[in-house]
Amino acid sequence: PRQSRRRKSVAIAYEPGQGDGAEPRRARWEPRDWREQLERIREMRRSRDAPVDEMGVQKCYDSSAPPQVMRYQVLLALMLSSQTKDQVTSAAMLRLRRRGLSVDSVLQMDEETLGQIIYPVGFWRNKVKYIKQTTAILKQKYGGDIPSTVEELVQLPGVGPKMAHLAMHIAWDSVAGIAVDTHVHRISNRLKWVKKETKHPEETRVALEEWLPRDLWKEINWLLVGFGQQTCLPVNPRCSQCLNQDICPAAKKL
Repeated sequence: PRQSRRRKSVAIAYEPGQGDGAEPRRARWEPRDWREQLERIREMRRSRDAPVDEMGVQKCYDSSAPPQVMRYQVLLALMLSSQTKDQVTSAAMLRLRRRGLSVDSVLQMDEETLGQIIYPVGFWRNKVKYIKQTTAILKQKYGGDIPSTVEELVQLPGVGPKMAHLAMHIAWDSVAGIAVDTHVHRISNRLKWVKKETKHPEETRVALEEWLPRDLWKEINWLLVGFGQQTCLPVNPRCSQCLNQDICPAAKKL
């Protein structure tokens, strides 16, 4: 009987909160009201009519193209989208696709022509160089495909962490982390979804991944980007139209 009790005690020790001798596990930090805030944002995003819904990267590639070409187009759209409105990125991608957008077609294109096609995306001159360099690497190192890990993607010229995570989501249907852009960064701080204020999107990504359930990682970018484009604007946010007005820590200050 003594042995039996001891075994039972050991087994229960691995189940926090049950039995004597079990050390209580420290509760994981969670933002106040986050589940309700999230549900209300889902409600506000239900019509799916923000620019990201109609012209975001997930709408910019040729879904009928071979998988390898499709993945390349996703990466290229992400590179063009940095500091550029969705409408401008979408138009540039359409012009590229009309010329048959693939690794080989871009390698054969001179920089001046590429620049004329993608203009007026933000920092287009730099992006021309990055696109040419990255495309050459993809051809030489990956057989014309794109890498399938965040670690390899961020090594490519002109590809940052947000782009890498979105490429994993859209091109590879794999969730390796949360894609944090300026909208996700801003809204996470306004809602206090971070323990302490973060200065950069990468800090925000790490802070969010510490507590946000993994099954929400893919959805959160799409939700918050559209919410940031329509309601929680960078300047003069439309708090009076926001369902979270009564439970948003920033609403009274703005």
